[in-house]
Amino acid sequence: MKSQLNRKSIGSRVSAVGVSVMFAAVLSACANYSGIHSDQHMAQPQSYETTQSIPPESGHWPAAGWADQFGDAQLKALLAEALKNSPSLDQARARVASANAYSETAKANTMPKVGADYSMTRQQYSGTALVPPPYAGSWQTENKLLASASYDLDLWGKNREALKAAVSQTQASEADAEVVKLTLTTSIARAYNQLARLYDQRDIAVKEIAQRDQIERIAAGRIATGLDTEVERKTAQANVATSHASLTALDGQILTTRYQIAALLGAGPDRGLTIQRPALGVGDQVLLPDNLPADLVSRRPDLVAARWRVDALTHDVKEAKAEFYPDINLSAAIGLDAFGFGRFLTAASRTASVGPAVHLPIFDAGALRAQLKGRYADFDYAVATYNQTLVIALSDVATQLAQIRSTDAQLVDAQTAQEAAHRADELAIVQYKGGLTNQLTVLNADMNALSADQAVVDLKMNRRDQQIALAAALGGGYIDTSTDTSTPSSSQTVAAR
Repeated sequence: MKSQLNRKSIGSRVSAVGVSVMFAAVLSACANYSGIHSDQHMAQPQSYETTQSIPPESGHWPAAGWADQFGDAQLKALLAEALKNSPSLDQARARVASANAYSETAKANTMPKVGADYSMTRQQYSGTALVPPPYAGSWQTENKLLASASYDLDLWGKNREALKAAVSQTQASEADAEVVKLTLTTSIARAYNQLARLYDQRDIAVKEIAQRDQIERIAAGRIATGLDTEVERKTAQANVATSHASLTALDGQILTTRYQIAALLGAGPDRGLTIQRPALGVGDQVLLPDNLPADLVSRRPDLVAARWRVDALTHDVKEAKAEFYPDINLSAAIGLDAFGFGRFLTAASRTASVGPAVHLPIFDAGALRAQLKGRYADFDYAVATYNQTLVIALSDVATQLAQIRSTDAQLVDAQTAQEAAHRADELAIVQYKGGLTNQLTVLNADMNALSADQAVVDLKMNRRDQQIALAAALGGGYIDTSTDTSTPSSSQTVAAR
């Protein structure tokens, strides 16, 4: 008896081993992804040398309302209006909604499916075919009611990885929407600053006209005393006309800039006509925050979007690998099937089925390997895009900071030159009135003063424009609040195996 039990036990183990061997043999005969991998790595911000170009200065990251530092209530209102009405933001929101819908579809694929079907067919059966009497040659009404359920076991995680990829794509779309938002607000602030520049230049042009009117009057007086000729008067009149032409050109530029801002607001051109003259202040002191390279990856929405796309491709690669393994789907159905209505709801009309469906890729002419290679290529591209975005982001911060520091230094010298040029212009006019110098000297002094005024205005406006650009380069107050459980380095390492 013991010998018989041992033989049965040995037989069971042999059978189990046989099944395992057969299963392993089947898997070995299937398509495989050996030799397909990636060596790409996501760069870490600490790996770049930035301590000299982007020094820690104990500053603060920009807040969401970074434009408030300039103290212009109209700019704040314009930005709020744009965020409410801009079609570009509507487009971004639509892309987020589309990504959410795709994520919900991917989630549905991980859940069981349950359905019900009912059909009624009125049919005349042939009297000389397969259907026996009494149904042969008669008309019959067949009623079918079937409830079914199916569930993909997802043994290799294909559906789960597809869901994770869809969630990551949704996160990337949300970060993209923040990129659009930041680009829009920055564009409006810079256009508004350009409007302020044009108004200041218009003030200079108006002052220039008054100055040249004065020179014309002095020339007329000098002609009466014989100190000047008609040549000097005509020259003065030509200069006045030229100054008026410059003023008209500036008025045209102011109008087109208003139209530009209206378009950014998502409104018609008439909206631009209601924009008043900007009243922008200097803004806050520029100091970079500490730990900037490391924290920048969660502060710039373009970097966050690029990182989420790498994460999505990581799961796409895993999904493609799962395609190489058997796919098992369990299904069951129960229902009623009968001729006529009288017997439809009886126990004899019951029908039922249950069983697994197994799909095993054995030979597909390399389609699965090609698909996986494509996913790895997409992954490599996403990693390269992230790395390039990181390099550009660090360079952007360093560039804007360098320009601000340079502009600050230039402004000191430009203001000194402005004071000297205005003093020289005043002295030249006094001497011209007194007959101690000629009109050419006055015009040269006037041109120098005009150029000095324009230089100071341009530097001040450039300084504010660079400050706006620096706020955008630091993320414009964006903070990544997504719940990412994996670091970029770990994600790409898993995918690259």
